Amino acid sequence: MQRTLIIDLVGKKNEPVILKGWVSVRRDHGKIIFFDLRDRTGIIQVVCVPSEKEAYAIAETLRPEWVIEIHGVVNERPEKMVNAEIPTGTIELLAKNIIVLNEAKTPPFPIDTDGHDIDEELRLKYRYLDLRRERMRENMKSRHAMNFFIREYLSQKEFQEIETPILTKGTPEGAREYIVPSRLHHGQAFVLPQSPQQFKQILMVSGIERYFQIARCFRDEDERKDRQPEFTQLDIEMSFIDEEDVMALTENLLIALIQKIFPTKKIKEIPFPRISHEEAVVKHQSNKPDMRSGDGPDELAFVWVVDFPLFEKDASGHLASTHHPFTSVKDEDMGMLDSNPEKAKAKAYDIVLNGYEIGGGSIRIHQKDTQEKIFKILGLSEKEIQSKFGHIIEAFEFGAPPHGGIAIGLDRLLAIIRNEPSIREVIAFPKTGDARDPLMGAPSEVPPKQLKELGISFQK
Repeated sequence: MQRTLIIDLVGKKNEPVILKGWVSVRRDHGKIIFFDLRDRTGIIQVVCVPSEKEAYAIAETLRPEWVIEIHGVVNERPEKMVNAEIPTGTIELLAKNIIVLNEAKTPPFPIDTDGHDIDEELRLKYRYLDLRRERMRENMKSRHAMNFFIREYLSQKEFQEIETPILTKGTPEGAREYIVPSRLHHGQAFVLPQSPQQFKQILMVSGIERYFQIARCFRDEDERKDRQPEFTQLDIEMSFIDEEDVMALTENLLIALIQKIFPTKKIKEIPFPRISHEEAVVKHQSNKPDMRSGDGPDELAFVWVVDFPLFEKDASGHLASTHHPFTSVKDEDMGMLDSNPEKAKAKAYDIVLNGYEIGGGSIRIHQKDTQEKIFKILGLSEKEIQSKFGHIIEAFEFGAPPHGGIAIGLDRLLAIIRNEPSIREVIAFPKTGDARDPLMGAPSEVPPKQLKELGISFQK
């Protein structure tokens, strides 16, 4: 007899079945022993009676999180014991035989709660236990469903999923990069990508025209409560398009995703409203305005923020790119690059959800001369331009089409949809706020031999 999943038990009343899973809660009621069995699909109440001597004897020894196999018969629950809160609440399993597949130590925290009141460091140290709780299982299921839907949706729109390198050259996106020293090339190093920005633009030069990737990105940022050193974004790039094309595709994708995967959620306004960057800052005191009306936890208020300035001043008073240096200037402001670059507006757009930026994009520069001019406005010398960006400047000389795209932070998007307080709740194995992994004990010291091979040393 094959194993039956708990979710499939409802249609098997009075049938013999085999279940496999984890013991959840055990209860002794006089001579009858009850316990809940959990597998990846749900939970079922198991009943052990003295007349089933072998099963009963083993049931007396069971403890939480033991892994077991049960042979039994599906019965209807007595009317007074029906649990309308779970799909299997009208049935129970009468145990005929119990096989212990593996015992377990007592967990360091309860698993039958939502876990929010448990110290996060402890939860992350024992993440494999934390992931057993129902809330976390549902978060992981939702993440899979979301990614699967995105892949199907974009594939039907003739996009190609292409993986770009993890070991690459530095990109100018504001955050510190993780450096990976090369053993074979002493004194040189790769970096982990902050985004696939330059590769996806080069793919447009390659004639791909429609690219996407569910991409891992890395940023070595200072300690921040709700940021992760590695995160996942949906990366999209298209050729022969304008801002409206990118925004329409993104909006339609998000609407279809919510309606299909999260049907209980209510999108406040379709099409998504748009406000200028200036209006957002003046009227809402934020470039990430929260447009919710207070219509409950299922309300999703999307808004596009547009008309960003192309440049902003950094802490030292120098001009810096508001988004990144590959962003195009609005056609009507092209002349300002020579006369008054601070006043120039960008062909850029951010998508904001419930007061959080979940994505941003732009139409990119595709002409060599314009790109070089932007780099010079940012204070780069000819030598620096060639050293850092010579590859993409040269690519533009071989027939680069007009192109643009967007990147959406999938961790943030899912956390908002699932009403989670942090993106760490929707990532299987996140880091702490100060970028540590309590489960694996990372980061860790590097053996002296390996450091010597790499030609590097650490100062203490």
